[in-house]
This record gives sequence, C-alpha cells and structure tokens, in this order.
Amino acid sequence: MTTTVLPTPRDADPLLAPKLRWGIVAPGWIAGRFTTTVHAHTGQRVVAVGSRSVERGEAFAREHGVDRVHPSYEQLVEDPDVDVVYVASPHSHHREQALLAIAAGKHVLVEKAFTRNAAEAREVVAAARAAGVLLMEAMWSRYLPHADVVRRLLEDGAVGDVRLVTGDYGVRTDPPAGHRLLDPALAGGVLLDLGIYPLSFASFVARHAGLGAPTAVHAAGLLAPTGVDAQATVLLDHSGGAQAQVFTSMLTETSRTGSVAGSAGRIELGPDFYAPASVTLVADGRRLVWDEDPLRGHDGLCYQAAALARYVGEGRTESPWQPLDETVAVLETADEVRRQLGVVLPGE
Repeated sequence: MTTTVLPTPRDADPLLAPKLRWGIVAPGWIAGRFTTTVHAHTGQRVVAVGSRSVERGEAFAREHGVDRVHPSYEQLVEDPDVDVVYVASPHSHHREQALLAIAAGKHVLVEKAFTRNAAEAREVVAAARAAGVLLMEAMWSRYLPHADVVRRLLEDGAVGDVRLVTGDYGVRTDPPAGHRLLDPALAGGVLLDLGIYPLSFASFVARHAGLGAPTAVHAAGLLAPTGVDAQATVLLDHSGGAQAQVFTSMLTETSRTGSVAGSAGRIELGPDFYAPASVTLVADGRRLVWDEDPLRGHDGLCYQAAALARYVGEGRTESPWQPLDETVAVLETADEVRRQLGVVLPGE
C-alpha cells in the first residue's frame, strides 16, 4: 500500500473518560507517579490509599491530596467510595492483592508484571471473570497515543509482511544488596521488571500483524549472585518466518527502542518506546514521523487510567487492547525464558 499520512490515534484525550474513584494498594514510587498524572490530566480521583505503614500512607496522602488512609489492604478494598483498585506493589504480591480486591467486588488495575508467572495470572483472571469485574494489566504502553498509531499501521499492512520485531530495555542499575530487583522472594530479576515491556511489545505486534503466538522460544542470559536474571536475550519464532528479538538488562544501558521490519517498510519507535514516544514509518520511499503527544515520561500513565474508565463505562470486563488471555500468554513466554535461564522463584 502507499502511505502518505500517518493515522490519528483514537481515544487520546484522557479528560473525556468517565470519572472513577481510585484506591491504591501500596503507596510507592510508581503509585506516586500514577496519582500525580491522574489528578493532573483526567477527571478521575485517587480517594484512598492502603498501606501497612500508617506513616507512609499518611505521607503519601498529604503529598497527593488523597482523602483517606487505610491501615490495611482489606480496609482499602472494602471502602464503599472506591470504584477501582490499583495494585502498585512488587509483582510478588500481585496475585494476593488482586484476589483481595476482586473478592470485594472492585475493578482492578494490576501493575506490570501482572503476576510472577502464568499460573498465578490464570488464577486471578478466573476470579475476575467469575466476579464480573474489570481486570486489566497496567501495561501503560498499550494505551499511549503512539501505540494506536502503530496498531493502525499494522492492521492496515503499512509495512507488508512482518519479518522482524525488536525491542530492548536495559538500564545499568547497580542495585544494593537486599534490593527488590535482586530478591527472589520479591520476584526479582530484570525480565519481570523491565523485560516485560519488550516482551509485551513483541506480543502486541504479533497480535495486530496476525502472526499468532510464538512457535518457539530461545533464551540466553546472565544470573545475579542471588539467582535472579540480570540480563536476557530472547528470540521468538513465529509461523511464516517472522521473528522477534528482545533484550533486557540491569547491567548496561541500551537505546530502549522498538522496531517492526516488514516486506514493504519498517516502523521505528523511541527512544523509550514504552513511554510517550515518536513513531517513524519508512515505506514507499517516504519517511513519515508522528510525534504529537503533549505528555512525556510518566505523565503518560494517565492514558491507562482513562482507558480503564472508558471500559468500565462501556460495561467491559477486560481491555480490548490487551485481552486477559494475552496477558497470560506473555507470562507463559516469560516463564519459558526463566526456565531456560534456570531462574526459579520461591514457591514455584
């Protein structure tokens, strides 16, 4: 096909989403970024926070103008003024806390990685489906405006038959001893923390380009002294000869870009492809660029909150842009990568 203009993203204005009342489980760093942008760029409101440390919860509430602090997660999910619960704890705790919110009849947004493994994810998904509440992984990159530009390009066949998908996310972190990234009990390791982004990107492209699930997974990497993964290189095979290359590391900085190469052109994302970013289409002898998102960095977290609110307003129980079965499938791939690397978390 001949492309002369890039498509326009849909549902890009978070201010137009319905107004929901949010409760936050675990007031950490990412919860703070989420609350700041939701209050600044949407009509929604974080009305309550739950923390096992009252002092920490009160400090969070003061900083972000949150009305109520609950001294337990149980009290937070039972709050009648809370419509949706955002689980913002380390992924080692996601299963337990998501199930708690679902049992209370709340809609739930679960921070990435959704759970430690696919078995836990399937349990949480089954509970949400039985309860009839909306459940969604906080893979915020799926809901950014530039992601919909890519989605529409893939569905329109702008690059022809997809041959190669690439994604990398490496950050030299040098975490101190005892840090959650190095702690197997907290589901540490770089794959579930950073690598889940390029893995999810590969799944996103495969879905919208019609590639299907990976037919084979090949992984190699390095382990930290604690036994968690410190670096991983992953090659995914798809039917028809398409492949995806994923790299993640806590040992080195990478460009943090994503790309899709096809028989008729390519799409380039980044830097920081998982956050608000530009899209470049190289095809038909043209180089077209989309870079119109007014938000940057973690301000982009507001888009996933807006998407969830729209889905609730539409009566949905899962995201059409990242169905729950796909969330589970990405974790199945991550499970196989960890198996090949020799990473086993406590209780697995």
